[in-house]
Amino acid sequence: MKVGFIGLGHMGSGMAQNLLKAGHELTVYNRTPEKVKALVEQGARGAATVADACKGDVVITMLAEDSAVENVVLGEAGILASLRKGAIHVSSSTISVALSEKLTAEHTKRGQRFVAAPVFGRPEAAAAAKLFMVVAGAPDALDTCMLLFEAMGQKTFRFGDKASSANLVKISGNFMISSTIETLGEAMALVAKGGLDQHQYLDFLTSSLFTAPIYKTYGTLIADKKFKPAGFAAPLGFKDVRLALAAGDALRVPLPLANLLRDRFLRLLGRGDETIDWSAISQLAAEDAGLN
Repeated sequence: MKVGFIGLGHMGSGMAQNLLKAGHELTVYNRTPEKVKALVEQGARGAATVADACKGDVVITMLAEDSAVENVVLGEAGILASLRKGAIHVSSSTISVALSEKLTAEHTKRGQRFVAAPVFGRPEAAAAAKLFMVVAGAPDALDTCMLLFEAMGQKTFRFGDKASSANLVKISGNFMISSTIETLGEAMALVAKGGLDQHQYLDFLTSSLFTAPIYKTYGTLIADKKFKPAGFAAPLGFKDVRLALAAGDALRVPLPLANLLRDRFLRLLGRGDETIDWSAISQLAAEDAGLN
């Protein structure tokens, strides 16, 4: 399949590499051209502009937030203006429900198709094609893209024909991950203040009651205090909590824990370091407990 890929950050690079490995004809674009070079060396075609990446059957975007997606899609010579009728835009970015609905409407006006396909997994999972793909959109568009999803992830979950449903699932999932980080941070601060070893405690947790990978992944980062380099930077976590609050406002669903997390991220980011992993909010509980 002829595929364009826009956004070669920590996640996008691994996803694009796996599309190449699966034999797809790939054209890649990134705002900073040096990130394109590695993919070109592996067989991809480099695109000089967004429009150049929109000549095939599908274009995939993996960008940081709403404004970046809007600029690439709706800007002059962007995806909307460049994609042919019947072609598909797959958005794997974590974006708001409102923007997903807007993109669906705009692509429909042009005779194009829009699929939301956000992913769960950190950069190492993207590189290993072990992402969980959450997808929604018109059934024919989803069917067309299934080989792409299978190349990038270990399992694909379909959530119907309303694209924004996939974005709501992604937003709610990231809210739950950040909530888990907070509870792990508080629990591990409690046992550390009581004189227990955090690694021993984590081994107990993940070998008994809390066997989900999320506890092992983030519990290890917390116990090791390993927050750089960031797999998922704190500003993105802050953004996702605000997306959850916005979705709650729109649907009239109170999210009191999301408000707490918003303040945790604000406190962390207020220190001026935007390169730290979002799991570093766990250390605020340790500080509150008087631990170094």
